[in-house]
Amino acid sequence: MRRKDREMPRDFAERVIDTCVFAVLATVNLDGTPYCVPLSIVREGEWIYFHGAREGRKIENLKAMNRVCLSCVGKTGIPERKFTVEYESAVVCGTVQEVLEDTEKIHGLRLLCLRHTPNNMQAFDDALSRHLRVTGVWKVHIDELTGKRHRLDKTGEVPQYPQGEIPEF
Repeated sequence: MRRKDREMPRDFAERVIDTCVFAVLATVNLDGTPYCVPLSIVREGEWIYFHGAREGRKIENLKAMNRVCLSCVGKTGIPERKFTVEYESAVVCGTVQEVLEDTEKIHGLRLLCLRHTPNNMQAFDDALSRHLRVTGVWKVHIDELTGKRHRLDKTGEVPQYPQGEIPEF
């Protein structure tokens, strides 16, 4: 990471992953063509699950090359009278694999729904019975994880924090 002064510890990066509204998945086809797409994600330990259709450009790229990158953005802000943007982010480089076993597919989908639609879990089993067969589930192993943050204090300066201290945004 070029800006070491903005680098954050692993637990910060994991918190960004766990709270971001969506992540952007970057893939590359065998011919070198890049492609990226926003996803709903959920992390469990060293794995990040996502779901989607079982065909399309994203799936073709995932099957062609199993190395991917996920970019997650947490809280952001635009300070008045400054030429900057406040942000917190996490970048995951990892290895992706399709989840083929129904038990793990259901587990991944349940985790996704608990994270993104916890107030609608009463409809989970019905939706599952209608869509499991046509829904693809994939998981990314976190091989590399970095976290970064840029934030200004009330005086408009970048605050310095003791190692390990991660104040709220």
